[in-house]
Amino acid sequence: MVASEGFTYAAAGVDIAAGNRAVELMKEHVRRTYRPGVLGDLGGFGGLFALEPGRYRQPVLVAGTDGVGTKLKIAFSLDRHDTIGIDAVAMCVNDILVQGAEPLFFLDYLAVGKMVPERVARIVAGVAEGCRRAGCALIGGETAEMPGFYREDEYDLAGFAVGVVEREHLLDGRGIRPGQVVLGLASSGLHSNGFSLARRVLLGEAGYTLERELPELGRTLGEELLEPTRIYVTSILPLLKEGFIKGLVHITGGGLIENPPRILPPGCSLRLERRSWPVPPAFRLIQATGRVPEEEMYRTFNMGLGMLVVVEEGDAAGVKSRLEAAGEKVFVVGEVIPGRREVKFVPGLQ
Repeated sequence: MVASEGFTYAAAGVDIAAGNRAVELMKEHVRRTYRPGVLGDLGGFGGLFALEPGRYRQPVLVAGTDGVGTKLKIAFSLDRHDTIGIDAVAMCVNDILVQGAEPLFFLDYLAVGKMVPERVARIVAGVAEGCRRAGCALIGGETAEMPGFYREDEYDLAGFAVGVVEREHLLDGRGIRPGQVVLGLASSGLHSNGFSLARRVLLGEAGYTLERELPELGRTLGEELLEPTRIYVTSILPLLKEGFIKGLVHITGGGLIENPPRILPPGCSLRLERRSWPVPPAFRLIQATGRVPEEEMYRTFNMGLGMLVVVEEGDAAGVKSRLEAAGEKVFVVGEVIPGRREVKFVPGLQ
């Protein structure tokens, strides 16, 4: 039946006025991320960024995109939306950092079931905080209201980062060779991968609530699972620019088994000593509760290491010291050995 006054976009579930209010609420957060190179302001059809004249000889732009995944379900359940944007930024900027790139700017994509300006502003404030931690500018994005596609209290969030690196400093595996040392940088928790398994085990199999205090975690399960992904840009970037780092691995989906081979040149493998770093209790809780095989844990989760750093043996102590001074927890976890682009664990996985 057609309404006597005709249909409107609002009657179909899309509130343009609410969308405009959301943009106004987020502008202050966005502007705090601006850095040299940003042109224009929020609200244009595209974000503008100019490379500084004379700063680069042979600049290579590096782009990455990722989403937050089912970690969003935790945010929905707790109605906490202020940190999930940090995850969106982290997953992208850590990826382009692996190729030696300094993140320059970021764009986000947010699709919501119902436009609630205050909630959208909290989400984007988290994105802006992630950009601030990474030193990149949030120069644009898209917020789409999609009634009937998402539930009113749900949304999806993804991001896109662009960085720059001099061609001669591009990390592409050529600098990696046997005898080099592998440092592991501690993660802040699960980061943003493996949540489908974590939720199935902890919320399904075990029947825990997100509000439950768990002694082994020292806080509620919800607080543990919503801990934002660590951003490694500011601690690693100076060492990259000075040429100390020969390779980087961002440990995301695929874990410590499938991610390292992506950077290894032919003839090289990694040997990792499993007892050389502490595995956080959240991972052991998932493993024990869900009877998850050890190899599956190492293929799904970061197991306490968010980034691997490959350096020359003679530089390892100095690089470790500088990373620790920058706030990282650093462990000597292995070495590069001759092999067929794989990871060998000592002792072996059960």
